Amino acid sequence: MNNSLLLIIDMQRNFINKNTESLISKINELIKTSSYNYIAFTKFINDENSNFYKVLNYKGCMDEYNRDIVIDTKSYKIFNKRTYTSLTSELKEYLKEKNIDAVYLCGIDTDACILKTALDLFDNNYNVKVLKNYCMSHSSFENHDMAIHLLKKLIGENNII
Repeated sequence: MNNSLLLIIDMQRNFINKNTESLISKINELIKTSSYNYIAFTKFINDENSNFYKVLNYKGCMDEYNRDIVIDTKSYKIFNKRTYTSLTSELKEYLKEKNIDAVYLCGIDTDACILKTALDLFDNNYNVKVLKNYCMSHSSFENHDMAIHLLKKLIGENNII
């Protein structure tokens, strides 16, 4: 069996809406399966100095309330990030330290953070899998489907499960 990590990306209050709310119970059930050796979360942090704010005029995740993860993180590791990708130097070190050989992605947004993280993991020779039924885009179902289509092409159809 692989030494696997379930990486739950940006399940934060700011991103929960009619498109994403069903993910909360689905991911909670996924956690309960105990199918992964490790489970970790990411948390997007935005501020006035970021390009998200300065270039895109994006004002989400600026305060603790909107940054809150809506799933009980228990004693799981949380990686803060200020970028689309979750593959920060801290996560790279964690993957090496825990000898992780497979990373399973779920969460929000398929068309942004999931896509960028999957591509970065792939580029860095990690075995990455995207759990398509446990991801969603808060902007639209169409954006989710488009990202899944691109991911099948870019990291391999067998890596989208």
